[in-house]
Amino acid sequence: MKMIVGLGNIGNKYAQTRHNVGFMVVDEVAQRLNADFQTSKFEAEVATAFKDGEKVMIVKPSTYMNDSGRAVGPLMSYYNVAPADLLVVHDDLDLPLGKVRLKQKGSAGGHNGIKSIINHVGDQKFKRVKVGIDHPQKMSVVDYVLGKFSPAQQAAFNDAKITAVAAIEAWLTTGDFAAVMNQYN
Repeated sequence: MKMIVGLGNIGNKYAQTRHNVGFMVVDEVAQRLNADFQTSKFEAEVATAFKDGEKVMIVKPSTYMNDSGRAVGPLMSYYNVAPADLLVVHDDLDLPLGKVRLKQKGSAGGHNGIKSIINHVGDQKFKRVKVGIDHPQKMSVVDYVLGKFSPAQQAAFNDAKITAVAAIEAWLTTGDFAAVMNQYN
């Protein structure tokens, strides 16, 4: 089983904000796999599908970004998902807007949602799809990440979303994340 987790904040107030790019990407993945999200007992919305005979669980934690591990850890434990089969999609302030970067493992890099997952999973060796949102120039980081894209920024994000979804689909099809990294990084 593969688990794909998109990070974001729940509620209409946060919909379509920069901090919710993980939710937006996994929404597209779920749509392409014809999977519908349902509320689960694990503080998350979960959609399940099958890709080439393998079960795929798509997760949107409902714990808010900074406590995402509270949903991810118990889900992984209950369904016996190894860290090697976990992929997390999240925003990245240190990447230019529209840039997508894949990583096989690593530290949280200052991202509180990733930090929470590492703490609850007990391992840094899980895959990431980082979507660049750029760094704010004239506003606080909090105001920036919780703000919405301008029309020009939205176009750049839409291109990044297409790339991120294609990379995820390639991983689900081939199972070879290193090859997918070589293709998309």
